[in-house]
Amino acid sequence: MELYKNIEQLLEKYFQGETSIAEENELRAYFSSSDVAQHLEQYKQVFGYFSVAKEQQFEKTIPIASKKRSNVAWLSVAASVVIMLGVGTFYYFNSSNQEVSGKYGTYDDPEIALKETQRALDLISKNVNVGIESVTYINEYDKAKDRIFIE
Repeated sequence: MELYKNIEQLLEKYFQGETSIAEENELRAYFSSSDVAQHLEQYKQVFGYFSVAKEQQFEKTIPIASKKRSNVAWLSVAASVVIMLGVGTFYYFNSSNQEVSGKYGTYDDPEIALKETQRALDLISKNVNVGIESVTYINEYDKAKDRIFIE
């Protein structure tokens, strides 16, 4: 009877994670014997599983070389893509610089020069106005911050 109470106490400690290795070995030994109390039969499968799982061995071989080869293949593909992007970018910027030098320059007709200058200044004005609008939001933020955080 005292053995059953001791086993029940060890089970409570086991399920709360407070048992030592020696106490767990005592539980395994008890549940692996044929002399288990009727009301503790349900725990026999749990501790029986641990003894069976302890004896199992992993028998499958793992091919290591195949993963290495696939990584090398992906690395070479990525390197070639980076090289192609680099060459394409270099070509794009060099060819566009040559086109720009021929497109912009001096104008023979003063009216065309005036229209192009007005168009460029209009574009700059629109972009500056967008920048000024965002500065007004910052000013509103500063005013609200000063109201909240009084120094």
